[in-house]
Amino acid sequence: MESAQPGQPKPQPTAYVIGLGLSGVAAARLLNKQGWHVVVSDRNHGERQISQQNALAIEGIEVKLGHIFSADAPMELVVASPGVPWDLPGLVQAREKGISTIGEMELAWRALSHLPWIGITGTNGKTTTTELVAAIFKATTLKAPACGNIGYAACQVALDPKPDWVLAELSSYQIEASIGPKPKIGVWTTFTPDHLSRHKTIENYYAIKASLLERSENRILNGDDAYLRETLANRWENSYWTSIDGPNAIAPLVPSTFIDEQGWVIHEGEKILAATNLKMVGRHNFQNLLMAVAVAKLAGIPNNAIATAIENFSGVSHRLEHIITWEGVDFINDSKATNYDAAEVGLSSVSSPTILIAGGASKEGDDTAWLERIQEKAVQVLLIGDAAPKFGQRLIDVGYGRFEDVGTMENAVKRSKEIALGLKAKVVLLSPACASFDQYTNFEARGDDFRQQCERFLK
Repeated sequence: MESAQPGQPKPQPTAYVIGLGLSGVAAARLLNKQGWHVVVSDRNHGERQISQQNALAIEGIEVKLGHIFSADAPMELVVASPGVPWDLPGLVQAREKGISTIGEMELAWRALSHLPWIGITGTNGKTTTTELVAAIFKATTLKAPACGNIGYAACQVALDPKPDWVLAELSSYQIEASIGPKPKIGVWTTFTPDHLSRHKTIENYYAIKASLLERSENRILNGDDAYLRETLANRWENSYWTSIDGPNAIAPLVPSTFIDEQGWVIHEGEKILAATNLKMVGRHNFQNLLMAVAVAKLAGIPNNAIATAIENFSGVSHRLEHIITWEGVDFINDSKATNYDAAEVGLSSVSSPTILIAGGASKEGDDTAWLERIQEKAVQVLLIGDAAPKFGQRLIDVGYGRFEDVGTMENAVKRSKEIALGLKAKVVLLSPACASFDQYTNFEARGDDFRQQCERFLK
């Protein structure tokens, strides 16, 4: 960085932000507020990016579109959005040159580290758990907006009026690029193989998740997850285990939060609420409920606020979300089921016979339980996207022949309408077991398309 001459103002340090999504824009604005000269780069050059470029230019933030980041220009800091691979050549180059290189979540931590954090991670269940905790906080006078991998970008929280708590859902991508966050309460919901195309091995993926809990002051762990029990049983002090099957279900571990024989949620020997007050279906959602209650109790939230929030909680968009009932058939959006384990849970949670819509950009993982659940509950499978040929072959491999490759969401909804009544289906379930990037920008866009096609053909 150039030095200022006597009598001249000191030059602004330069920060590069990679990615022009919600996280990148919030990071750019926070850095600009902190006095940095900010440059944002994005490899895309669409209408949305041009609109953002124009808006940020008014604020004095430079945006380079159609640009592949490199560390050749002068800069003192690089901030990567969550979707940017940590081994991107430009980021590797920046680190090799000694340039401070961090993720957007790390930048938010530096601005908000004086506040207590709740950090929630896990392969599946983290969004619902985060939403439940957010709903509980909303039932109090405390402000804790959900941020990170859900809701607000974390840096946006630093720009808004300051909260009482920072409630952050953290993906492995965000943890990988952020070594600072030290939550007062850390939560690990589940662990199964995922994102291996980025993290390469299950050991790397596990270590990234574990690093967040390692830095946490208190830890809440899902005792019904066999992998977590086996690997973390005696690893940390200040660990609070949960189990939906009672106080002895995970022996020799003793859960601090569980559901007793009468159906009450118990935390540290205290009755909190009836588990049936949660309107969401599925055993996995009772696990999410227990972890949310444990968070709330550790945060000092009174029981009446917890009970009120849970009773009024309607669910999470794109996760077993009821869209419409047509001729007695429920159409359910489970677009957030982006891996085999989440899709198996979704299929287990709905009534059968089920018409399943699956497919997209396939991921590595063990599909055994998912295929077993299809054989048990699905009367027909409609395949979409790039994974359709692979999924079709896997269904043939296990002796299941009731499937069609229909290509698109529009065709899937139209076809399901044609066959649902004849097959006496109770449910048409979009639960893809895949990422969305072959046909959509994200799983939300995929779920929105399912909703739109349902509204188009079923009303």
